[in-house]
Amino acid sequence: MRRKKVNIFKIGKLYCFKAYFSDKEIFKELSEHYNKEKYRFECGTADERNKIIKYLGEVGFDTNLVEDLSGYLVKIDRFKKYAPILKNSIEQTELGSDRIFLMKDRLSVEQAIEQGAEKYTDEIDSERLVL
Repeated sequence: MRRKKVNIFKIGKLYCFKAYFSDKEIFKELSEHYNKEKYRFECGTADERNKIIKYLGEVGFDTNLVEDLSGYLVKIDRFKKYAPILKNSIEQTELGSDRIFLMKDRLSVEQAIEQGAEKYTDEIDSERLVL
């Protein structure tokens, strides 16, 4: 059986990830870390992050800690439709005339590009993504 992969992103002082768990027990176990306004899981310390990584490993998930966000960022003109891109993003912000999205995985980056986004290649400080 193939293990699912979860990217955990360091955004400012938070560790964040987005994943759908079909097993309600997994969600229940992680629910204290769920931010329902942003539809993501998050924690503020390396100790909490390590506990989450250990738990996810025990229930069949591989995790990848991402501190270099560059390969996961896309942009789209802020006046274009972006709802399908938002669905698979971890965070978003506006910068000039663009919306910048941090996508949950490489597949989501590819899908966002198919939906009209472009790779965001400028450097961005992860602190800038925290809204």
